[in-house]
Amino acid sequence: MTRPTTDEWGIDATWLDAFDEQEHEVPAATIERLREVIGRPPADLEERAPIVARPGDALEVERAEVVCEDGEVRTVDGNLPDDFPLGYHRLRTADGPERRLIVSPGRCWLPEGRREWGWAVQLYATRSRVSRGIGDLGDLRALREMAAAQGAGFLLVNPLHAVAPTPAQEASPYLPATRRFRNPVYLRIEEVPGADPTELDLETDAGRALSDGGLIDRDAIWAHKRRVLRRIFDATGEDAPGFRDWWWHQGQPLQDWATWCAIADVHGPDRTTWPAELQDPRADAVRAFAGEHEREVAFHAWLQWALLHQLTAATEGMTVIQDLPIGVAGGGADAWTWRDVLASGVDVGAPPDAFNAQGQNWGSPPLIPWRLRAADYEPFVESIRATMAGAGGLRIDHVMGLFRLWWVPSGGSGADGAYVRYPAEDLLDIVALESHRAQAVVVGEDLGTVEEGVREALAEHGILSYRLLWFEEDDPADWPAEAMAAITTHDLPTVAGLWSGADVAEQRTHGTGTDEELERGRAALMAKLRGVRKNAKPTTAVRKAHELLARAPSTLLSATLDDAVAQERRPNMPGTTDRPNWSLPLPVLVEDLPGHPLLQEVAGTLGAAVGAVQVAPVEPGA
Repeated sequence: MTRPTTDEWGIDATWLDAFDEQEHEVPAATIERLREVIGRPPADLEERAPIVARPGDALEVERAEVVCEDGEVRTVDGNLPDDFPLGYHRLRTADGPERRLIVSPGRCWLPEGRREWGWAVQLYATRSRVSRGIGDLGDLRALREMAAAQGAGFLLVNPLHAVAPTPAQEASPYLPATRRFRNPVYLRIEEVPGADPTELDLETDAGRALSDGGLIDRDAIWAHKRRVLRRIFDATGEDAPGFRDWWWHQGQPLQDWATWCAIADVHGPDRTTWPAELQDPRADAVRAFAGEHEREVAFHAWLQWALLHQLTAATEGMTVIQDLPIGVAGGGADAWTWRDVLASGVDVGAPPDAFNAQGQNWGSPPLIPWRLRAADYEPFVESIRATMAGAGGLRIDHVMGLFRLWWVPSGGSGADGAYVRYPAEDLLDIVALESHRAQAVVVGEDLGTVEEGVREALAEHGILSYRLLWFEEDDPADWPAEAMAAITTHDLPTVAGLWSGADVAEQRTHGTGTDEELERGRAALMAKLRGVRKNAKPTTAVRKAHELLARAPSTLLSATLDDAVAQERRPNMPGTTDRPNWSLPLPVLVEDLPGHPLLQEVAGTLGAAVGAVQVAPVEPGA
């Protein structure tokens, strides 16, 4: 297979149809539109853009002076020494501009010779008897305790990134306002510093009553939590020991986030509708606004401080792999901070494939490749670093986006787009550097259309592949060792939903395909569970699926809590707008999970596969 011709803007002239591998030409009008959006880089970009290298590499410059992160000044002459320190440095030459030098180990951190199994968790769905309508970081701590008692080595959680703090809450974890800060809806109220129930009205009964509904009502939950959290902050927040010093050390990124939140509280969550004088985060009007609303800015910074404390306690002693979405909301905080780096008038999506004949539009504006380089890769660095922070793992959603992204002009369908290329080698080396520093394992979600060379490049950089029973044709015993193995994802049917027919029935209700297409798809997936009688109970199918998963030699084996409790409805059904996606609670409370028979069987099956030792059961939260 030959790679498509790519023009100087990085746009591929053709793309390969996932249905029949037929090559399609991108319409000239699409290419012209994308060229306008991308624009031309400055003539001296190659002299100013960062150099990304590894110790021992030949540099693009001759003799140069390097100011290292720690302040040490070194002289290099054509090549980086083999012992050159890793990190983000500044390089100076006699006749050129100063530029960033990023030195990477080239490979992500991986635990030596160790296989582990773990639970994939939709945290918002995993409620306990003390939750206030939504699973929180206290519930995550309880899950970690249960998992550790079962011999699990990791948890995989949905993105925990923040959305706008306004009344109408974004439900999808994959369309956040930022990829650098966390969502305060996950705070356990009772454990926030200063939350003294003897002195403050914490509205505990009202909060727990929010769990009585059949769905997760984020709008009501956030309205309740924000009111109580503000009460705690007003009583003790700014004077909490260590908060002010921590805030000062976070620098401009946290100040930008907290200021964006304060402005959003006044002018709404879409920064593109704000007054013109507030569009630039460095404008005098923004500084003036922050000064006039100092208390509100401090409140939003304080929420991040409380989240850090609770996430640290929740993940203590266990790897928690956090998910990195492919992008952010176009009106959100990251888009405000880096408005000059993001493309305007296009969204990220996917071309037509076997699951969606019209292609997909995911609603996130892409980063312009040359502008990302001109920004020293900082938007990417900060997003990777923040998502890895404090938990020991990262799953990169749609990792193929580090190589190329499908850009869809606004107003068009997913079928109207084209692929735009990215500096993949640089981005992968940055991921490796951040992984090395955080001692964090990295998984690349390489599902769907994957062009030649992508999986090989991921393996070279120590990024684990992602293999699903629902997608793979090979016996799990033949799957690669350098992978995370699983049965399904949040976007695909659960085992029980597939086997019972409930998932197809729901798809039919929402019109996601013809009866013939839906039944054909169901039959193809059911065939993966060979040896299970057609009239068997869904729980039997769940057991068989995990027995097959246990055959995989992969480094990580991941099972969803949804499958382990025989949940029939999947968390998200792509292509639907009238379904409560991302709002379905797990039907078993956190306190009851350790005693759930099927869940314990799944834990035993996967634990035996990796040689994990189960210790005496621990009551979550004890």
